[in-house]
Amino acid sequence: MTKFQDLGLSDDVLKGITDQGFEEAFPIQEAVIPVLLSGRDVVGQAHTGSGKTAAFALSMLQEIQPKKGIQGLIMAPTRELAMQITDEIKKFGKHTGIRTATVYGGQGMGIQLDALHRGVEIVVATPGRLIDHLKRGSIELKDITHIVLDEADTMLDMGFVDDISFILDLAPEDRVMSLFSATMPTEILRLSEEYLKNPKQFLLDADDLSGEGIDQAYLVIKDRDKFKYLIDFIKPIKGQSIVFCSTKYRTRDVAKFLHQEKFNAVAIEGDMSQHRREQSMGKFRSGKADILVATDVASRGIDVPRVELVINYDVPNQEMAYFHRIGRTARAGAKGRAITFVSYSSVGDWNLVKRQIKVPLTDLNQEMGIQISIPDPLKRQTPSRRYGGQSRSNYSRGGRSGGYGSSRGGNPRDERGGRRRSSRDGNRNSYGGRSRW
Repeated sequence: MTKFQDLGLSDDVLKGITDQGFEEAFPIQEAVIPVLLSGRDVVGQAHTGSGKTAAFALSMLQEIQPKKGIQGLIMAPTRELAMQITDEIKKFGKHTGIRTATVYGGQGMGIQLDALHRGVEIVVATPGRLIDHLKRGSIELKDITHIVLDEADTMLDMGFVDDISFILDLAPEDRVMSLFSATMPTEILRLSEEYLKNPKQFLLDADDLSGEGIDQAYLVIKDRDKFKYLIDFIKPIKGQSIVFCSTKYRTRDVAKFLHQEKFNAVAIEGDMSQHRREQSMGKFRSGKADILVATDVASRGIDVPRVELVINYDVPNQEMAYFHRIGRTARAGAKGRAITFVSYSSVGDWNLVKRQIKVPLTDLNQEMGIQISIPDPLKRQTPSRRYGGQSRSNYSRGGRSGGYGSSRGGNPRDERGGRRRSSRDGNRNSYGGRSRW
């Protein structure tokens, strides 16, 4: 592998890299850094955990001058990812004198204005809050020389394309721009054609959605049995674990259950204030909490190298969400394990995900000798004349089916989730409904 000192980086930047314990560049860093330093635009496709943050951050730190105004702009879809990027830049750039500010919805405008007034050279922002600052004049783009769009496909999913176009139209044409995305849908390619000049394309992971280095397994069980197996899998773990749930309601209940079982767990879910979310992430990153329970919104904003196990408590409703979830383990070349709990109603969704997995996948039902019996949905829909078209069991429960999450044992909305709803600044949870995400 190529060493960072061979990529043309300055001594001040190399000191920051050495402080973080790195010597050799990952493939995407080796490929991208020299191109960006040459002044050419880049389109990079890479799965999560591949080192792309350092690829664009190191290039930007090399080129930007201290005390010369805002010269670097990085846009990210969620506040968690924006904060993670800022943390990385501060670590790598601590010997450069370059200052960074993060602007995102959900935090008081005053805090961000104070940071901007002190003078910064790089701004990391979610699109909606960046537009708020542009309109009030607290951020100007006239001196911008470097722009990055990170997780561009997620920004597309969240409805940010118009906002991004508005922002890019305000930026100087003479700039170095890079776009990074785990997938390259047509609209992202169209965006790159419009705003990037003759970009060098690096599709390093176009055919690799396997989750290399991750021992992947699944278990088909009844929904009400998930708590039991969650404890069984988490107990032996010596490092940290992340449990991904489909909704904020599910997240809240799983975290509560873990607390009752005396586990040191924290949660991130939509109804929490920004202060409480940052507090939870701080505890997890520092190792003061062993388990993080989170929704998909956090799946691209968590970079904790000690995560040994990821449990998908619910099957994600999109194939790519699965790979972003499991990518929280096996960071920076380490090994990790991911286990997906598949309830009977989610078998169809799981089969769609399985088609994208290109490494051996362990069937824990066979390994553990667990028999499954998936009910025939047609039989459950057979009408009962005596109770006016409802089956006897449904009639006695007021029409609600049994399962997880209520006094009657069910909360159907938790398992189904719902459609993603777009927002300008990511302030809705992944599955719809107003929240302060």
